[in-house]
Amino acid sequence: MSDAPLMLGVSGCRGIVGESLTPEVASRFAGAFGAWVRESRPAGARVVLGRDGRAGGHVIHHAAIAGLCAAGCDVIDLGVEMTPTVGVMVDELEADAGMILTASHNPQEWNGLKCLVREAGARGPSACAPDAATAAHIVERFHAGAAGGRRWDALGRVFLQRDAAALHVGRVLERFGQDLLTAIEAMKPTVVLDSVNSAGVVAGRRLLERMGCRVVHLGNEDTGLFPHTPEPTRDNLTGLCQAVREHGAIAGFAQDPDGDRLAIVDERGRYIGEEFTLVLAAREAIELGLRQRERRSRAVAVNLSTSRMIDDVAAEYGVAVERTRVGEANVVEAMKRGEMVIGGEGNGGVIWSSVTYVRDSLGAMALVLAAIARTNRQLSALAGSIPNYAIEKRKVDIASRADAGPAGDKVAAWAAHDPQARVDTQDGVRVDWPDCPHAGGGAAWVHVRASNTEPIMRPHRRGPHRRRRLDAAR
Repeated sequence: MSDAPLMLGVSGCRGIVGESLTPEVASRFAGAFGAWVRESRPAGARVVLGRDGRAGGHVIHHAAIAGLCAAGCDVIDLGVEMTPTVGVMVDELEADAGMILTASHNPQEWNGLKCLVREAGARGPSACAPDAATAAHIVERFHAGAAGGRRWDALGRVFLQRDAAALHVGRVLERFGQDLLTAIEAMKPTVVLDSVNSAGVVAGRRLLERMGCRVVHLGNEDTGLFPHTPEPTRDNLTGLCQAVREHGAIAGFAQDPDGDRLAIVDERGRYIGEEFTLVLAAREAIELGLRQRERRSRAVAVNLSTSRMIDDVAAEYGVAVERTRVGEANVVEAMKRGEMVIGGEGNGGVIWSSVTYVRDSLGAMALVLAAIARTNRQLSALAGSIPNYAIEKRKVDIASRADAGPAGDKVAAWAAHDPQARVDTQDGVRVDWPDCPHAGGGAAWVHVRASNTEPIMRPHRRGPHRRRRLDAAR
């Protein structure tokens, strides 16, 4: 038996193809999800299915279709599409659920199955990741082998639907006034896009061209072979930075394999990073909402590991910030409860509820370009107008999520001796100091937690800084 990890939780199922994630495992997990969907739709259930395009994904694709159909669900097969596009199509087609075959930013050998659910009778965007209780129930069914197999005459059917990207792009553009789109087009901007040869190739280019951009497209093949490590971090995007400088582009955008995260490079070829993605997009979404008299622009939801930059931007507009446990579903739950127009995570995941309740690189790109056009300022100036914090992010390999517990306990015990420390244990352990002597008298925080998607622990802790404000270092 393989000792490769199989990650099960709020982000669905992820494993290494051919080891922990086999066609049998994929079919069984899809069947468990399909059976859960059928419980709430006894008269018939429809599930929208898409995959992120990574090489070898076709095997998991066919296995997932088999599992869903065996559970009695009809499958609307989009083929290779981004995760947010599946969310858009679940809402557009009024389907009951969605499933994306993706391991997001994980390396080439990984794949997975991510679930989306849709609220019955909801108006407007609704599809989102299941909450923790629902995700736990699906995992329990998977472990129990309760896939809900049905007779030959009760099996689900498969329907093909292609070019969902066009509808997704259209939905993003509809959120802007024509004057703003005309202003972007008038700039005749050059933008470099890195789609890492995966799901964002078609939709990413189409959006930028529809907005009047000349696109220099890296990673634009349909091979599914990543040209570099796919997580959109500084070390992995040196080619994008160089291309921005070479082509005189106003920005560089990097998507991850399933198109739900975005990292940004400014016009000087400088990596701005994923933390700035949410802050820049949120500022423009709030501006847009206020101009359109959208009352939902009065609050924003982010997770515990997101930079304090979002608090500074929110304060500019008198907008409240609600922090949640790490995980898209937790942020979305807060957004829906508070009827918020924008939220997300500091990993480059922007959730613009006017388009979809799924992290969406298309919405993020459009909002950043809109900010450049509206302010007539370069991207470096926009980023420079936001208070800059020192933040360090690290990963530590662990055998299981439980192994992160002792580290968190030690951090909590250490903080207990400091009267200024505020401890939050809703997701691992986060400690805040309003006046930290180790930070030169400034505020600081540290967050230690187990990842939901990789067999690693993420210690976020304070780091050395000089001219930048201190945020969190990990």
